[in-house]
Amino acid sequence: MPSAPARGLHRFAAVDLGASSGRVMLGTVGDGELALREVHRFPNRPVRVGNTLYWDILALHQGVLDGLRAAGTAAGGRLSGVGIDSWAVDYGLLDASGALLGNPVHYRDARTEGAAERVADTLPPDELYAATGLQQQPFNTLYQLTAARGTPQLAAARRLLMIPDLLSHWLTGEQGTELTNASTTQLIDPRTGTWSQKVADAAHIDLGLFAPLRSPGDPAGRLRPEVLAETGLSGPVPVTAVGSHDTASAVVAVPAADDRFAYVATGTWSLAGLELPAPVLTEDSRRANFTNELGVDGTVRYLRNIMGLWMLQECLRSWRAEAPEQLGQLLEAAAAAAPLRSVVDAGSPEFLAPGRMPDRIAAACRRTGQPLPRDAAETVRCVLDSLALAHRRALTEARRLSGRPVDTVHLVGGGARNELLCRLTADACGLPVIAGPAEAAALGNILVQARAAGVLTGGLQDLRSVLRATQPLRHHEPMGEQRDWQRAEELLHG
Repeated sequence: MPSAPARGLHRFAAVDLGASSGRVMLGTVGDGELALREVHRFPNRPVRVGNTLYWDILALHQGVLDGLRAAGTAAGGRLSGVGIDSWAVDYGLLDASGALLGNPVHYRDARTEGAAERVADTLPPDELYAATGLQQQPFNTLYQLTAARGTPQLAAARRLLMIPDLLSHWLTGEQGTELTNASTTQLIDPRTGTWSQKVADAAHIDLGLFAPLRSPGDPAGRLRPEVLAETGLSGPVPVTAVGSHDTASAVVAVPAADDRFAYVATGTWSLAGLELPAPVLTEDSRRANFTNELGVDGTVRYLRNIMGLWMLQECLRSWRAEAPEQLGQLLEAAAAAAPLRSVVDAGSPEFLAPGRMPDRIAAACRRTGQPLPRDAAETVRCVLDSLALAHRRALTEARRLSGRPVDTVHLVGGGARNELLCRLTADACGLPVIAGPAEAAALGNILVQARAAGVLTGGLQDLRSVLRATQPLRHHEPMGEQRDWQRAEELLHG
């Protein structure tokens, strides 16, 4: 285990923003100790105005301030540091005075429809992938900026800050662009970790909009005096650039003992893939729609985005509009339901938008000639079987395309609490699944802060040894017949 050069316990605040809620976690780190406590949770409710879906960024900022106040109260008024992670691709625009030019637009908004085709007119998809290695997603920042071209806001903008960088700027007054989140813009060369001028020129994007790049562990400023006064904290309090893409932080917290592992970072999305030393930029990789996002310590997160527990969350939202549904009871009933009775493609963009998820799942089953789920429990079983099947397919292809052998699958994030999903993923992949930690993004955030502060030392393996020694983990061995999963996969993909 890495040593703790500084004596005593150190407390760090991890601001961890998800697509449906935000939370501020207080991490306590010392010699042989890593503990995490949620001190504040707040909703993240998108707001539709007219035809546009926005993030309520000011409500998120207030939630961060309230959370830092709660963290300070729990820590006796003094913190050793703060780090912020969030979802990727979205951003805020600032004018020449530093004022925010409107609420950031939500990645699930429909404004990017057709943007990929416009970019392809000047930069063919194979050349774009060779330059950036990013999975084709309609909401990538590149396409958002393409859709925004010619708008008054973009014309007035003098700075673009990704969501965690925007919130960090409001806390510190400093500006920067953290690299792991920047790598999701489809404007970064994953081989060099620098901007791709070729892509920017082809898409008519001014790279001068972006603040200087920061790497995880770099200083991002100190809390401003007015923030200290608002939160009751004693200064100085450093802010550290962590892996600000929440998946980058979550992968830091994969408690692997060697490099022969795959991961599934679960939450609103499932991110299934491998940690590699270099990107895979082959044409086969592009056709398989794998992404090469940058991770902590020069690593590459080679993965595929899958719809994740968003599908289940949207089903629950639809059912609550009609009658209350208890998730625990539904999961018990789903576990008893017939396995693989019907499955859908959990990577399909048809499930991206909000609303009417049970109806869309039924329509997908009907289109592929499968039995329709007869009740809520069978719909839940369909979702979880489909997610496990998508995890299987992504990890099988990632191994083939990268040549990396895998002995174990680590399932981290909120889905680690879902016993049925963990068991089904082990069965589908035919590999042992180690589930946990559930709060992986916050833990990875804390670990990078603690190392930057000199409280911990070493590389990723050293940080992960702290997790194995301190965090509860559950093991799931594969059971059942692989040929059943193979038949389900052939049904969907041939």
